[in-house]
Amino acid sequence: MIIRLSELFIGLASGLIVGGGLVAFLTVLGIIPRLTQLTKTNRFIRVYEAAVILGALFGTYLSFTNAVLHVSLLVVVIWGAFHGVFVGMLAAALTEVLNVFPILAKRVGLQSHLIWFMMAIVLGKICGSLFQWLIFVK
Repeated sequence: MIIRLSELFIGLASGLIVGGGLVAFLTVLGIIPRLTQLTKTNRFIRVYEAAVILGALFGTYLSFTNAVLHVSLLVVVIWGAFHGVFVGMLAAALTEVLNVFPILAKRVGLQSHLIWFMMAIVLGKICGSLFQWLIFVK
């Protein structure tokens, strides 16, 4: 019983952290407003926002269910292209976010600890990826 409750707490806390991080990441970078500016589609900003939210909800649904979608190869290719565009946009935005950490550390007064903060992020990502691939995927 205690183990199940601790798993529930850890899972909920991890989900909140990852979700909050993604929202902060998208908000700090202003990806959606920049996308609308670049494509000159400012009038569709609500559609972009709704697409991101619905995509996240649909992805979460597919992750937690055993639902199988029987679709054609064309749909899979289009779906994969959308995933590639999204990941590419996030990767490009990540190059800009790297400037956020030094600025934040300077404002908070933790410049001398910036290397430890960055190493914690890197090692956390490595450990999390190894845990997922070695425990869940094997």
